[in-house]
Formats: sequence, C-alpha cells, structure tokens
Amino acid sequence: MEAIVFEQPLNERIRTFLRLEFLFGQYEHHRADASPFGARARLSVLLDILTVLGRSDLKKDVLKDLHEQHAVLGRLSNRPGVDNSRLQVVLTEIVGAIAKLQQLSSQLASMALRDNEFLMSIHNRSSIPGGTCAFDLPAYHYWLSQAPEQVGADLDGWFAELVPFAQAILLDLRLLRGSVPLTDAMAPGGTYIHAPQTACSLIRVFVPVDAGVYPEISAGAHRFTLRFMQLRDVNQRSGQAHRDIAFKLQCCAF
Repeated sequence: MEAIVFEQPLNERIRTFLRLEFLFGQYEHHRADASPFGARARLSVLLDILTVLGRSDLKKDVLKDLHEQHAVLGRLSNRPGVDNSRLQVVLTEIVGAIAKLQQLSSQLASMALRDNEFLMSIHNRSSIPGGTCAFDLPAYHYWLSQAPEQVGADLDGWFAELVPFAQAILLDLRLLRGSVPLTDAMAPGGTYIHAPQTACSLIRVFVPVDAGVYPEISAGAHRFTLRFMQLRDVNQRSGQAHRDIAFKLQCCAF
C-alpha cells in the first residue's frame, strides 16, 4: 500500500526529537546546493538545530532511551525465533551511539553559539524578516562570497560536533517506530476514536495516497481521536470526509 504517514507525538521529548529529525533532513537536503543561497539555507537550519538543542538537556533524554532499548532488546536474544545476528547489529549500533554521545558536553549547543561571534551575529538577526541582508551583515556577505569549497568546509566543521546527536536521535526514533507492528483500522464516517491499552509516545497513521484525505489528530492522556479531512482546493477550507476510511495505525512506545 502506497501511503502518506502522519505522525503525532504525545510528549514533549518525542515532539522535540521529531523537530530535530526534520531539521537534520533539511540540512542534508541543502548540502547539494553549493550556491550562496544554499549556504544560507544550511546555516539557517544549523542555527535552528543549535537553538533547539540548547533549550534542554536532550543528551540525558536520548541516553536514557538508548540504554532502555539496549536492555529490552538484550533480553530478546534468548527467545526462540529471534534473528540474533540482526539483533546484535542493532545492539552494536546502540552501544556506538551511546559512546559517541557520552563524549559530548551537555551544553554543546549553547556553547557553540555563545563562543562564536560570527554565528551569534547571524543568529541575532535571523528573527528579523530579511534581517541577514548584505548591508546588515557585511561579514556574512563576505563569507558567502568565498569559494564554495571553503564555505562548505566551514559548515561541515560546525555541524560535525552535532553528528553524534543526529545519529543518536535518528536511531532512537527508528527504534521507537519499529517497536510495534502496523494494524488495520477503519474510521466509520471519517472519525476514529481509540483508547490504547498501554502508554503511547507516538501515533503513526498510514493513509492510502488515493484516499484523498488527511487526519486531524486530537490526543489526550487516555485516548485519541482521528478526524479525516478532505482538501480539494488549498484556497478553500477543508471539510470532514463523511465516509468510511480504511487506514493503518501504529501506537508506538518503548
């Protein structure tokens, strides 16, 4: 089934992880553009990543998740039918991510901005629409005029210290998404209400591409509701689909 995946985080930690995954993906995408505008896009994303990482002690949260996942997966090795070779690959990947992350300072992101006058000057102007024009930041304009190889090397150098964070967070999300199988579900009249039996961290809704709908997800402490909407024209207001909608569902949790 070709499907569009819609995700809804149910706690602040997973919400932050998903935002960072989105930003890491953006950064990687803009690497292919060596123009000054490509460099601007990469640096803007880098500053967003540093801002998100600097707001809380994500290092502790990620390490906690990875240690718990290692313990859970380690207990599976004695169960019949488990592919131990594949399991060992995942366990080794977790150990490697933990080791690299432990070497980083918890205040890495805030220090990277605070200690770099060039980055901080751009960061301070980025909240102003058009605030990083050439006349606003001549040093930035000069840097962008350097050879693409030099600009790219500077960007990669700043991002290098964030790579362990990126690898650990992406691994954490991959393990979370793989924690439960997909289940078939049906939304009678376009509405689906579900009360998970156990705590859930991430809701994933797989909607067939040809269904022509998207879900609005409203989640509380004990249940969540999906309301499937139709967007026929982006210039007009969406309306609820009043037909039965078949989809697939994951309620992911560690």
